[in-house]
Amino acid sequence: MVQYITRLDAAFSALSDPTRRGVLEQLGRSDASITDLADRFHMSLTGMKKHVGVLEQAGLVATEKVGRVRTCRLGRRALDEEAAWIERYRQLWEARFSALDQIVEDLISKETSHD
Repeated sequence: MVQYITRLDAAFSALSDPTRRGVLEQLGRSDASITDLADRFHMSLTGMKKHVGVLEQAGLVATEKVGRVRTCRLGRRALDEEAAWIERYRQLWEARFSALDQIVEDLISKETSHD
C-alpha cells in the first residue's frame, strides 16, 4: 500500500506543473532531446533537466543518452492507477450529487403539492 501511495504522490506531483504536462503532451507526439524541449518551452537547459527528472522519477518519461544528446520519450508506465483512484472519487461525488438531486426534487414536489 505504501508503494501505491508513493507512486500516486509522484505522478500527481509530476502532473501538477503545466510545463511538465506540456512536456508529456509533446512527447506524446514524438521523442525529443532535452535541448529541444528547453527551446520549445523557452527555458534554460538546467530548468528543463529538472522537469524531465521529476517526470522520469514518476515513471512518466524515460531518457536515453547517446553521445552528448539525452533523448526523452514517454515512459512505459501508464496512468491506470491514477485513473482508477480518480474514478473512485468521481463515482462517490456522482452518488452524492444524485442524492442531493433527489432531495431537491422531493422538496420541489412537496412545495408544489402544498400550493
